[in-house]
Amino acid sequence: MKNGKKVILGFGGPFFLHDPAAAIIIDGEVIAAAEEERFVRVKHAVGKPCVNSIRFCIAQAGIKPGDIDAVAFPWSVDEFNRKKWAYALKTILSEPSRAYKILTKASKNNAAIKEKVFVILAAEGITVPREKVFFVEHHIAHAASAYLLSGYEEAAIMSIDGSGEFASTLFASGNAGKITKIKEIDLPDSLGRFYSTMTAYLGFDPNDGEYKLMGMAPYGDASKIDLSDVIRFDKEGFKVNPDYVWPIRSRRFTPDKMIPKKIVERFGPPREGDGLTEPYIHIAAATQKVFEDAIISLMENYLGEALKKTGRLVFAGGCALNVTLNRRLIGHPLVKEIFVQPASHDAGTTMGAAVYISEKLGCVVKPMKDVYLGPSYTDKEIETALKTKPVSYRRSGDIAKETAGLLAAGKVVGWFQGRMEFGPRALGNRSILGNPVIPGTSDRINEMVKFREKWRPFCPSLLREYAKEILDYDIDAPFMTLSFKVSEAWRKKIPEVVHVDGTARPQTVTEESNPKFYAVIKHFFDITGIPLVINTSLNRRGEPMVSSPDDAVGMYLGSGLDHLAIGDFIVTRK
Repeated sequence: MKNGKKVILGFGGPFFLHDPAAAIIIDGEVIAAAEEERFVRVKHAVGKPCVNSIRFCIAQAGIKPGDIDAVAFPWSVDEFNRKKWAYALKTILSEPSRAYKILTKASKNNAAIKEKVFVILAAEGITVPREKVFFVEHHIAHAASAYLLSGYEEAAIMSIDGSGEFASTLFASGNAGKITKIKEIDLPDSLGRFYSTMTAYLGFDPNDGEYKLMGMAPYGDASKIDLSDVIRFDKEGFKVNPDYVWPIRSRRFTPDKMIPKKIVERFGPPREGDGLTEPYIHIAAATQKVFEDAIISLMENYLGEALKKTGRLVFAGGCALNVTLNRRLIGHPLVKEIFVQPASHDAGTTMGAAVYISEKLGCVVKPMKDVYLGPSYTDKEIETALKTKPVSYRRSGDIAKETAGLLAAGKVVGWFQGRMEFGPRALGNRSILGNPVIPGTSDRINEMVKFREKWRPFCPSLLREYAKEILDYDIDAPFMTLSFKVSEAWRKKIPEVVHVDGTARPQTVTEESNPKFYAVIKHFFDITGIPLVINTSLNRRGEPMVSSPDDAVGMYLGSGLDHLAIGDFIVTRK
């Protein structure tokens, strides 16, 4: 402890392969967090060291590298070594090449991970003793990111993704800051890998396009596809067929893609293009249904007692970003309250590992209030950037009111304000905004701004006080991690934010949580009588969300945005 404060740095990513990030926790409070992709401008920052995010977090916290008391890394080499022989025995007959690699190449890579951690720390001037560098189990880091930041004293915990060291699924309980494991399910059985494999077959990128499969599913009929030979489950566990799920190279349709030969033989060639066609929409629907049914069944069995006691569920891991599943969780009779970590993907484990160690070192973790944890820029810094760009700009007397007027007139506006969001969702600081009433607005954003599939839905950001009227649910949903059926009365009023199944993934906004963004929506309501706007992330297809003014102006110039509201400036093309 230095200067009376306990400072913990969380950084890294699984094997340093994808989604590297960093976070700073001071006296149990998350002060800063950012993903490396936002700085290097490469989505998921695969293979990139997280040096930019570390430097940002240290600067944002107003500390020096020498002020850091402890470091948390969300991957446990010891846990890997403990389980590797069990994994090898499970797979030696079905996947001998993987068993061999785990015992040779992967073991060597894991041994190098610890040293790489210390090399990065030394390069950044972080002189923490080796015994103060903690290697936290991957799923414990996920679990901590949900439980310790939820504000719940006691809760049931789920963490589900592709894999950690070997675990793919964790059920646990949380009480008084302590996490107790109830059940782990290990590789090769993985719901995340099952979902990602089907994502690849349906023409999307695994570890990136799973939300597209989720968005496609409502267009299909799950009853038309039988996946019982791909994955089987009961209340105690599940088994995936290695011929169909995350196949080894010899079982792939093409060596460089995670598409099984067996799937192609059964259902036909992998999907191509951006359209909605059969049988692919039905395969998406069946995948989503099996995924949901398996998780609900397992939750009831392993977390039933904990949920009967508290009614509180917390959820993290990449699978927690599946809002269609989360809608079923909200409606489950055992679940009275739910907290889904907004950075449920692997970048969030850096924050989870740090808060886990904070609690271990006796510093109680403070609940997460928002995700505005990234960089911000002054108007002076913004104007300096604008002067170097081929744009026209002027200072607005009331940026929120003027932006609302542009939206009411049918314009599509880039909105760049305050601190950047941590996690995959734009929540009103790095957003593209549109009018949810005017037909064709979503198509226009998809085609001219986001350059993505036209059937994909957009989200509404709405005034919190209208949640019950519009969603039939009086609930705080500030992070776009939940979805709801839109009430019949509102579906026809706001067609541009209602999916084909009548649902929406909302962000409820309060004046306290984001005053400037709330003011935009409130002014829009005053003009139109509609208490919500379209909100999607400020980026183009295949790019990370923008971070800096330079990023924002570059994105504006390379898209069909009508205006950019950045700081107190309105930007237009020359």
